[in-house]
Amino acid sequence: MPEGDTVYQAARRLDRALGGKVLTQTDFRVPAYATVDLSGQRMDEVVSRGKHLLMHVGEHTIHSHLKMEGSWEVYPPEGRWRHPAYQARAVLTTEDVQAVGFQLGVLEVLPRDREEDVVGHLGPDLLGPDWDREEALRRLAAHPDVPVAVALLDQRNLAGLGNVYANELCFLRGMLPTRPVSEADLPAAVDLGHRLITANRDRTVRVTTGDTHRGRNTWVYGRRGQPCRRCGTPIRSGSLGRTELEERVTYFCPVCQK
Repeated sequence: MPEGDTVYQAARRLDRALGGKVLTQTDFRVPAYATVDLSGQRMDEVVSRGKHLLMHVGEHTIHSHLKMEGSWEVYPPEGRWRHPAYQARAVLTTEDVQAVGFQLGVLEVLPRDREEDVVGHLGPDLLGPDWDREEALRRLAAHPDVPVAVALLDQRNLAGLGNVYANELCFLRGMLPTRPVSEADLPAAVDLGHRLITANRDRTVRVTTGDTHRGRNTWVYGRRGQPCRRCGTPIRSGSLGRTELEERVTYFCPVCQK
């Protein structure tokens, strides 16, 4: 699932392409919104909120979430799409550009004054202009028995961290993903998470090690069985989550993390 930095980049790319322009045609390919027509209205802006994309069009908000497979791509009006048409969920056209949302996990069009109905539950956005460190810490600390990796992934606590960051933060702070929140140094983890995701928001490749070379960009994530970059011990993996739907794969070094 894309992390907050990926969604932030998508929002900026879409805002550059569509912001301030009048939509000449809209095509929403989901049954609930198939009859919605926003043509003739101006795209005011495209912004991200955690892992959510919000397009402000007149009095409406187009809300989407990429989930696992989704993407937004920009083409010339008559450009050839890189994905099959049946995967398109939304097509937004202006005089000089076309934005297509493929395999979107969530797509809905709602009145802009109801936007908080779909994102109001989110915690402070790590990449937002209103990032609130203290509120994020308060929300994390409110559930002391939850494993720290699960807490960091919970978008109700702070918005934007995904499984890559949760695993990498646990390694960098020397704590197992299963460590209870009550035993974690939350301020240090949150501050490091904020620095990492901010550093990566303009990069094409996410880096947590400081090494941008291919295959060297993460400490533990996706490296099961490979040697720890610090001590050489094989990286292990496991799973965490309060329900089957929330289950996430974890990666950790049994020596460097306690």
